[in-house]
Amino acid sequence: MDGFGGIMIDFIKGKLIHVFGDSVVVENNGIGYKIHTSVGSASDFSMPGEEVVVYTEMIVREDAISLVGFSSRDELNMFQMLTSVSGIGTKVGIGILSSMPYGQLAGIIASQDIKALQSAQGVGKKTAERLVLELKDRVPQTMTLQAHEHAHVSPQDQGTQKDALDALMSLGYTRSEAQGVLKQIDMETMTIEEIIKASLKKLMF
Repeated sequence: MDGFGGIMIDFIKGKLIHVFGDSVVVENNGIGYKIHTSVGSASDFSMPGEEVVVYTEMIVREDAISLVGFSSRDELNMFQMLTSVSGIGTKVGIGILSSMPYGQLAGIIASQDIKALQSAQGVGKKTAERLVLELKDRVPQTMTLQAHEHAHVSPQDQGTQKDALDALMSLGYTRSEAQGVLKQIDMETMTIEEIIKASLKKLMF
């Protein structure tokens, strides 16, 4: 034994077979993995047949073993932070992430906005207070900055982002890979060529 116990699946890369409201099925080497996910990630995985990357965590209980996964590692990290709080299980954690984008959720927790947090699925006042108390100093600044930068996206920027997404996918990158890198780029003053160049630099790093 090397001291590292348990089974860890960091991510699954394969063909998207089915998309349901709260889960997706990804085929890898002839095996179809059913992965529970948020509404936001399910919408990212919108085209059956395409190759996707799902960042996962295996949930092991006495009566069941299941996979939870998301289209970005940041959303997975947020799920793991949520479920580290007493009383927040897998179902509630996914429900919270399905209620709002993870970047917005990070900003709400960091700003200690109890009322806004109560709008999330399965969150009452006491749960909201506990989430803020335990997570307000743990939310990465990059998540809250991302929430601020993408809070107001103009129709023109949305069109540019879609063009960049299509271009990156035509170069062989998956939708989730392309969306993940585009979220890291401030596109406000950039041309489509500059966006693609910056994206490729990050993807190849």
